[in-house]
Amino acid sequence: MAITHTFRQAADAFLTLLYPPHCAACGANLERGQHLCAACAGEAERIEQPFCKTCSQPFYGAIEQEFTCSNCSDRSFHFECAVTRHRSRGIVRDLLIRFKYHGEFYLRHPLGTWLAEGLADPRIAGEKFDCIVPVPLHPTRERDRHFNQARSLAKTLEHSAGAPVFDCLKRVRKTPTQTRFDRKARMENLRNAFQMRNNRSVQGKAVLLVDDVFTTGSTVDECARVLKKSGARSVRVLTVARG
Repeated sequence: MAITHTFRQAADAFLTLLYPPHCAACGANLERGQHLCAACAGEAERIEQPFCKTCSQPFYGAIEQEFTCSNCSDRSFHFECAVTRHRSRGIVRDLLIRFKYHGEFYLRHPLGTWLAEGLADPRIAGEKFDCIVPVPLHPTRERDRHFNQARSLAKTLEHSAGAPVFDCLKRVRKTPTQTRFDRKARMENLRNAFQMRNNRSVQGKAVLLVDDVFTTGSTVDECARVLKKSGARSVRVLTVARG
């Protein structure tokens, strides 16, 4: 998998030299090193206050105090908070689907930019992370897809977060896709689906757990449970978008 990942990165760089860059959404010509034009980037639906302090679900209405949304009010998560700055709608959702399912690997750049915006959130801005842990795919699914989208996105954060990517989790059960389940079924679907890799330790570490989209939080919560059980001092979640 590491060879495939390296090859994809080299291919991206080579194609950038051969062809002038274009906006990934509308095709407009861009300066080298850019991936979205200003107009298309502006279409990304940002999450602004007020939003749920636990999962970043926005509240559409007038409210002054901090609030906890209905998804979180009756649950006790193993992570401290889940941070994201964008909704999984419109251009954000389109780029995520193209990146994740259609092999458009270069889209990690604009998606990584949106992901990194969450680092300025007060809930995690003051935290010194020891490592960045991507949510793992089952080996069969990763072979089919040729890469793990969470790992690729996590790699874009290493410099800005000041921490290395640490592949310490593995997925040991190939679970059906979560999209067909409600919240309760998602939790049952993921029970005991993740384990720590052999000879990997997060004892006493502050972990930044990364995935592409937060929906109900069942996936990242199960990952956080395993990390906390293995001695992680704290687990905070960062995703590109909130479903």
